[in-house]
Amino acid sequence: MDRPRKLHVKSYGCQMNVYDAERMVDTLARDDFVETKDSGDADVVILNTCHIREKASEKVYSELGRLRDLKDAAAREGRDMKIVVAGCVAQAEGAEIVRRAPVVDVVVGPQSYHHLPDLLRQAAPDKPAIETEFPVAEKFDFLPPPRPQAIRSRGITSFVTVQEGCDKFCTFCVVPYTRGQESSRPVRAITDDVRRLAEHGVREISLIGQNVNAFHGEGPDGKAWPLGRLLEHLAAVPGIARLRYTTSHPLDVDGSLIAAHRDLAALMPFVHLPVQSGSDRVLAAMNRRHSVADYRRVIDRFRSACGEIAFSSDFIVGFPGETEDDFAATLALVEQIGYAGAYSFKYSPRPGTPAAELTEAVDKAIMDERLARLQNLIDEQQAAFNRSFVGRSLEVLFEHHGRTPGQLVGRSAYLQPVHVMALADVIGTVQQVAISGLERYSFFGSLTATTAAPAIAPPTRVASPLITHNGA
Repeated sequence: MDRPRKLHVKSYGCQMNVYDAERMVDTLARDDFVETKDSGDADVVILNTCHIREKASEKVYSELGRLRDLKDAAAREGRDMKIVVAGCVAQAEGAEIVRRAPVVDVVVGPQSYHHLPDLLRQAAPDKPAIETEFPVAEKFDFLPPPRPQAIRSRGITSFVTVQEGCDKFCTFCVVPYTRGQESSRPVRAITDDVRRLAEHGVREISLIGQNVNAFHGEGPDGKAWPLGRLLEHLAAVPGIARLRYTTSHPLDVDGSLIAAHRDLAALMPFVHLPVQSGSDRVLAAMNRRHSVADYRRVIDRFRSACGEIAFSSDFIVGFPGETEDDFAATLALVEQIGYAGAYSFKYSPRPGTPAAELTEAVDKAIMDERLARLQNLIDEQQAAFNRSFVGRSLEVLFEHHGRTPGQLVGRSAYLQPVHVMALADVIGTVQQVAISGLERYSFFGSLTATTAAPAIAPPTRVASPLITHNGA
């Protein structure tokens, strides 16, 4: 029997890349590839890259050095291993990748990965295949539907891309250059994806996009629908218990989205709303196109509609020209809002962005000190937020088995991990859990229903928080 062709995907960065990686697997499954966790055993290795993090391309080249050794080993075994660089680094650097790393066979941008089967066939020794255009054709029209067995293997939660690209052009951000202008999928196509996922056991959908609340996809009535109307539509899909969305821009929060948080029980009361800085002067330099007051008003609108809502955010520390007064304004904003968590980063320039040309660099030691102060404050707020649930009951969607026999792990509406002892048939259902304790970012407790097993002590290994300061 012939050995099946094997595929290994290593994905970096955001939720969009997680989703894209899954769709690459689904696409190559049509050519009879099967996924493997062992890169050394693979016939095709894909690095699905992200350009947001500092020194992203250097990390890719370092990994390619390791893969070169694996490719040489495969050749000695008589196997022709192909190496693919996909994603935003591929889009940004294109042919430069194969110049610096001749081991690469295919370079493909995030708008073209549906061409992967053809690109792999085109690639030849000393003639890599490169596709980094922004095609006019809608890539989702060419992607196969997710395979039932793949859906079931990926669990009861799933990402669904509804929007890509960004037109905001923040001065620090590469997304408009690597993902292109804002575009939205039709409502009918999104609904078909969600129905298919629900039919195969998915219970929670996270709608994703670089600027997800700029969604303006064509509805069944031929009109452009906003995100709030899409959420209302998807909440009626049988089997879907929870809806989420990320990442949002304050400028695109409209009345339909506020109303969705007021009216839809399936929409979780947790919003990731990046602000980046608490200083109007810095926000203007970032071209964020909103003020601190604008941001506060958006927060107030959400809270007026949904009293239980909580927020996370993104912050950049040490943007060129940031003064101590600017940073103090950021701390003041954090104090005023009160976050359930946040991502925070030291500024680092991205080649090709306007901010990379700015010369008022903040000293690295000052950036380190400011970042530590900001993270300490956010840690305090997150800890206080989590402690407020001890002794209370939370609705938890159970996702998978824990490390201890009989233990199940789920997530609260605010994405906190929750550990209980319970029967396996609870997986995929929303249950009330009496929270009896907290260890760092994870809750432990017991079901209030009769399916519960005895309560457990805190887990010996704590699950990592979904909201972290370094984006890991």
